[in-house]
Amino acid sequence: MLRGARRGRRSVERRQRHDLDDAVLHRLVLDEDVRPVETPVDARELIDDRVRGEERAGVRHGVAADLAEVAEDDVAAITDRREAVRRDVRLAADRVRGGQRHAGEEQGAAVLVHFELGAAEGVVAEDRRALDGREVRASRIDVIDAGEPFPIFTDQTEEFLLDRRHLAIRSQESVAIFRVKAELLRAFREFFDREEVVEMTPPVLTGNAAEGGAEAFQFDYFGRPGYLSQTAQLYLEALLFPHERVYALTPSFRAEKSRTPRHLTEFLNLEVELAWCDFAVLLEFIERMMVDVLHAVAERRGKELKSLGRPPEELLAIRAPFERIRYSEAIDRLAKLGFPVHFGSDLGTAEERALTLESKNPLFVTHYPRELKAFYMLQSRDDPRTVEASDLLGPEGYGEIVGASCRETEIARLEERIGQIGARVEEYQWYLDLRRHGNVPHAGFGLGVERVLRWMLRREHIRDTTPFPRTPSRHLP
Repeated sequence: MLRGARRGRRSVERRQRHDLDDAVLHRLVLDEDVRPVETPVDARELIDDRVRGEERAGVRHGVAADLAEVAEDDVAAITDRREAVRRDVRLAADRVRGGQRHAGEEQGAAVLVHFELGAAEGVVAEDRRALDGREVRASRIDVIDAGEPFPIFTDQTEEFLLDRRHLAIRSQESVAIFRVKAELLRAFREFFDREEVVEMTPPVLTGNAAEGGAEAFQFDYFGRPGYLSQTAQLYLEALLFPHERVYALTPSFRAEKSRTPRHLTEFLNLEVELAWCDFAVLLEFIERMMVDVLHAVAERRGKELKSLGRPPEELLAIRAPFERIRYSEAIDRLAKLGFPVHFGSDLGTAEERALTLESKNPLFVTHYPRELKAFYMLQSRDDPRTVEASDLLGPEGYGEIVGASCRETEIARLEERIGQIGARVEEYQWYLDLRRHGNVPHAGFGLGVERVLRWMLRREHIRDTTPFPRTPSRHLP
């Protein structure tokens, strides 16, 4: 046994299960037919250097020669990593870090590509074992930074991984999730551009608790009460009058201590306000938007969707119109399923899940009781107990993903509802001015980006859909 090899083997065996970069293994295991191009470094030195965590940045190593000098059992200990290393180099060939694509990425082309801890030079070749049918046959690898032993393996607890989220997000699963999320945001913006809806930048620090003080994060704002924004809607309504169709993509904050798989205390909120829009037109706009965006993501990110457990064909199969049921009908359905609900009951996670568990398309639930919804929602003409509001529930039991309503225009009703939520009417005079000084019928909605993504990617918990999740029990790292 080579000096230090036993210690090195234990370290390698412990690390070989995770799917992130390991610079030493990039040096040792690449391909059986890779030829050395420079003087090899002794394998014993490589193992000992890794164990001690010493840097060997910029040193070139002859791969085949190193393998020849490693004891047989040490080779066996790292053989299982060969495919992972091939995969990393192949992915490196597919893109240079920073998003720049190499001009010569065709079969037989010579390339110089960079991956997380090093650079490889070689030739792109066909290989049926590769996920995309090609890989780089490296003739040289330069190690840029060996780093210390990586602390993340398989079979670690969720809390451990959340504590090290800044490292866990390097996994291929996380990379795929956030590539799909970026595509989703791009598709939304493209849709709004075509619909001539203008993006706005409302504030996140406010002097009003827009949807009730109990769920707002309050802080001292230079001796006055301040709040983290629960919604940008009130500001979008002000911007509606000069622009008619507006939207904003901003963080929203909710102080509710919900510990369900679909709640975050900070989330990305996509909000839209449309002038001259009634309830029917609003629902048609939402379903048209959802179909357009889902199809765009499925067409552009099919590979990532498949790897995450969602066949893109399932998203492409979603079509408008979506089913619409009134809240009262939803209560009747739930009662028949054995839920202890009545008119006025809030629909929680279990109830929403039951309504859509077998559905392939989203479901609109409309005309909720007035007391269950925000103060600015328009009272229904045909039933004063309800408001012109709807929640869009995701298929397969994933619950609410969009909340929408027409906006109340009567000042007296707004003042009444503001008092009912425990707020002071004086603090909302600027909002009431929007009704005093010229008003038009309008409607809007808010969409939780992470909730949509959770459903699209079949994630068990919503925290997987944001790089650094914020929940009642976690605000680090």
